[in-house]
Amino acid sequence: MAHRKGTVAACEGSLRRLRAERLDLYLLHWRGRWPLEETLAGFTDLMEAEKIRYWGVSNLDVADMVELTALPGGDAVAVDQVLYNLSRRGVEWDLLPWCREAGVTVMAYSPIEQGRLLKVEALGAVARALGATPAQVALAWVLTQGTAAIPRSGSPDHIREIRGAVDLHLPTEALDALDEAFPPPGGPTPLEIL
Repeated sequence: MAHRKGTVAACEGSLRRLRAERLDLYLLHWRGRWPLEETLAGFTDLMEAEKIRYWGVSNLDVADMVELTALPGGDAVAVDQVLYNLSRRGVEWDLLPWCREAGVTVMAYSPIEQGRLLKVEALGAVARALGATPAQVALAWVLTQGTAAIPRSGSPDHIREIRGAVDLHLPTEALDALDEAFPPPGGPTPLEIL
């Protein structure tokens, strides 16, 4: 539904279900068969109708972002939401620097790898040394990279735990230990998707 009319119709359906008049951020989650021009036209229509404030994309790599931002109005993209966490650092090689230069926020989905990172002893050791939980350390690390994160938040206790990541300072020793356990990419890496 990422063609112009489909983009508008999908957003209007979401607004009805949410009982809202406007969304702050509306994303294209997958690049599909429709040209980016079509989706962008739909986003433009939605912005002009004041149904969305900002728009973004998800799972677009550098080549896709270059193509998008070259389109008329494409430089208004606010966010690229990608899989990014301690164990999935490929975007650091090229996408993250490109987005920083272009002023596009990177939003990390699955910032604790669907809970799998919580079982890694090296992360647990850093967390214990800081008096934090592994989830807080993993989220704090994502935030120190200049990205936004969207962790799952299933209960009030879990929300309080992940909120603690915002105030957690990761000293150089902790960052070094995390880099040793989860090395940054040594070269270009295809964009990973869950």
